This record gives sequence, structure tokens and C-alpha cells, in this order.
Amino acid sequence: MRIEYKLQEWNGGKVWVEEAYPNILFAKDGEIYDIAGMKTIVIGGAYSVDKFYRLSKGYNWFEDEQPSDEIKAYVEKQLSNNDWNVDVVLSHTVPYDYRPVDLFLSMIDQSTVDESTELWLGEIEKKLDYKWWYAGHYHTSRVRDKVQIMFEDIEEFLHRKLDYQ
Repeated sequence: MRIEYKLQEWNGGKVWVEEAYPNILFAKDGEIYDIAGMKTIVIGGAYSVDKFYRLSKGYNWFEDEQPSDEIKAYVEKQLSNNDWNVDVVLSHTVPYDYRPVDLFLSMIDQSTVDESTELWLGEIEKKLDYKWWYAGHYHTSRVRDKVQIMFEDIEEFLHRKLDYQ
């Protein structure tokens, strides 16, 4: 059975929706949404450090796990159209300088890890005027500067909005 998603408007941007589950929305990379009165951009994707293990065991691995050149261009166009100013960034991984290197797995040769997404996000982070950046990917919870890596955390946008008003 093939699942079909349709694009629809939501809070100023486009989201993917499956007709059978209309209350579950999938953000589209590069879209800017108004969430709790905050201009919020979504940027997905990251490299799977367990890619070769997954492939060797026959587990799922998604070739398009990192943003394509087209997605990167769209994200940059969206940011440019907004004068490189948003309130919040929601990304899967973090800008390069915010990687939690102390958590990197010792059994993985780090020279084999593709960090192109983190490097690209690092370039964006340097140009972007933003108030807060949320990410996941690293299975930890920590905050440095205005970048918060979340794992098993739930935070209401309203609380973050109050923090920086």
C-alpha cells in the first residue's frame, strides 16, 4: 500500500498531510511557519553514522537523508526573502561548531562521517539573525549559546517566546 501525501497551507507555509491522518503534519524543508507568533524555519536531514552497519544488516537507510542541493537552495532563498531573520530554527542536526564531539562514538571512524550538512548549517548560522535554534540527532540534551539540542524533551514555544521578549 502506497501512502500519498498532499501539500497544504499551514501557518504561512506548506506541510505534507496524509489524508487518513489529517492532524499529523509533516513540515516541508525550508518552509517558514508562524508558530506561537514566532517566525520559524524548518531544516531537516543529517548523515547517519550507522549507515554502513544498517546496510550490512539489511536495515532501512534513506539515500536522501541529507538536504539535497535543491533543498539547500530553497532554504537559502527563503532566508534571503526574509532578510536572513527568523525567530526560531528547527533542524535535525546542528551547525558545525555546535556538534557535541564529546559524544561521538569511538568505534566510528570520524573521517568517514559526512559533515556537509553541519558545515552548511554553520554557514547559515553565521549569517542568520535568530533568537533560538532547536535540533535533535545526537541523543542528548544540552544548550550552548542560542542552540539547544533536545532528546526526550518537550518544550512549548510559548515559554521560549517569553524567555527572549
